[in-house]
Amino acid sequence: MSKANSSAPTQRMLRVGEQVRAAITQVLQRGDVRDDLIERTVISISEVRMSTDLRVATAFVAPLGVSDHTAIIEALNRHAKYIRGRIGSQLRQLKHMPEVRFRDDTSFDNYQKIDALLRSPEVQRDLAANSADDEQE
Repeated sequence: MSKANSSAPTQRMLRVGEQVRAAITQVLQRGDVRDDLIERTVISISEVRMSTDLRVATAFVAPLGVSDHTAIIEALNRHAKYIRGRIGSQLRQLKHMPEVRFRDDTSFDNYQKIDALLRSPEVQRDLAANSADDEQE
């Protein structure tokens, strides 16, 4: 039998992803990573997605107060092996320590675009027309 939606994460993937997110957050908060760019930037890790075999952890990062995220993502990826070593003590229950990859979290940008679309005059006009049609019924 196959799963209906095989791309959906399992409960275990979600649980381990949250544990990895918390561990990475602690490493960054403690200032364990010796990099000027990382140390002077507030970094939010919004989500960690695990591969199905739990060997790869993709951390989605949103550097706060910085317009160009590229340099920070590159710096984090340069220190990924070090970060992987530092989170090991918190993830001892895992059979294999996952490889950590950092990606830019663009979900906030997507939310802003959707919000701007919903507030556009065309959508407001269509919503007003729909509510007027509902009132006539």
